[in-house]
Amino acid sequence: MKILHKLGNNLHKLMALPAIILFGLFFIYPLTQGIGISLTDSNGISQPQLIGFQNFVEFFKDERAKKDVATTVLFALGSAPLLNLFGFLYALVLDRSFKGKSVVRAIIYLPAVISPLIMGYVWYFILQPDRGFLYHFLQNLHLGALSGNWLGNPKSALIVLILINVWQFVGMTMIIYLAGLQSIPKEMYEACEIDGAGYAKSLWYITIPMLVQSIKINVVTNIIGSLSVFEVIIALTDGGPGYSTESLSIYILRMLYGSFTGYSTAVAMILFAIIIIPVFVFMKFIKTREFDM
Repeated sequence: MKILHKLGNNLHKLMALPAIILFGLFFIYPLTQGIGISLTDSNGISQPQLIGFQNFVEFFKDERAKKDVATTVLFALGSAPLLNLFGFLYALVLDRSFKGKSVVRAIIYLPAVISPLIMGYVWYFILQPDRGFLYHFLQNLHLGALSGNWLGNPKSALIVLILINVWQFVGMTMIIYLAGLQSIPKEMYEACEIDGAGYAKSLWYITIPMLVQSIKINVVTNIIGSLSVFEVIIALTDGGPGYSTESLSIYILRMLYGSFTGYSTAVAMILFAIIIIPVFVFMKFIKTREFDM
């Protein structure tokens, strides 16, 4: 019996080995290599020299870089909550039975499977001032006064980018919440109804606690996706006007193309920290809430 138990433990370890190897090969190794490069003056051509934390010091002296951090964080603060809010509301509506439900689900989810770069260019042609589809549509409705160069205005450009990002990826969030809703036993709602609890109470005491795993997945993926935003900004504003909508991911790419390999890698390490900190804080928070439930 002891031999079988020991054999079973060894088999579990052996089965986990491919995942450990892949994790080390595609995450741990690149991360350690990146940390090493970030401590050099590498330009991708000549032999790099060790300069310690100089790249990190230069980053915090760069006003453009600090502005990009603020833009990235603002984008995430707008995008991630809206994705979860509307994804949850869509899921609640589409969890009910009505005619054409499958078609509505497909329409909401469809944009999420299209490349963000392609979708960004589509929206660019829609929102172009004086010649885009939206401009002509508003003109035909005699509402031309509402049209404007929203992407050319620093005050409105980031808001437009957030709304387009939410519109495209809300379907993915919705699907995960739908999967969670459909796993909740109907008997729990029936018992709640017998006890005289209304819809709001059943939502608060049954639906949301039972959706903790779906909430974890959606919040974490939306934080990561929003803080690493790249394609939609490149397609619609290219970081403009000026650098007002430039995200940290775009800044890293431009520094890399400018032959500042060591510096851009250091900024990538900083972006990694910016992403991992809110994810870690959220996971700690949701763990305590899950324990209380």
